[in-house]
Amino acid sequence: MELVVGRIAKSHGIRGEIVVEVRTDEPEQRFAVGAQLRARAPRSSAVTAFTVEAAREHSGRLLVRLAGVADRESADSLRGMLFVVDSSELPASGDDEYYDHELEGLVVRFASGGDLGVIREVLHTAAGETLSIEATDGREVLIPFITDFVPVVDVPGGFVEVTPPDGLLEL
Repeated sequence: MELVVGRIAKSHGIRGEIVVEVRTDEPEQRFAVGAQLRARAPRSSAVTAFTVEAAREHSGRLLVRLAGVADRESADSLRGMLFVVDSSELPASGDDEYYDHELEGLVVRFASGGDLGVIREVLHTAAGETLSIEATDGREVLIPFITDFVPVVDVPGGFVEVTPPDGLLEL
């Protein structure tokens, strides 16, 4: 499964730097000098390989210089491209740590019995991670991904158990 670890937002300056919207917890490793990156346009399967020549943080953004991209025009031509990795290249997730793709598609059960729905997406917000669940009645339900509300995660079993507080699931 292909996972997006960054997106090229725009060019920066005249020497070919790009602004990367980071979508990984490990930008210092993914975008380290010498790192090999694979990039593709959205909705395309054609992949282009790049080598990171430099990376730095500037005003809360990641600026990256890629080998072979030496001017603004070249950098502008990459706008919107996605940096991707194959999920098989990722290290195994640890105890109580999960990759988004491991959680997406899991059945959501109430600890007291019965199914709530299926996890469609893990939302990363300033307040923390939130599970976006497609409920059995078709509506979207959001549950903070904290131990108090999601005490059981069984990836091999294909489910999570939830104990939402009173009122959280009411319309």
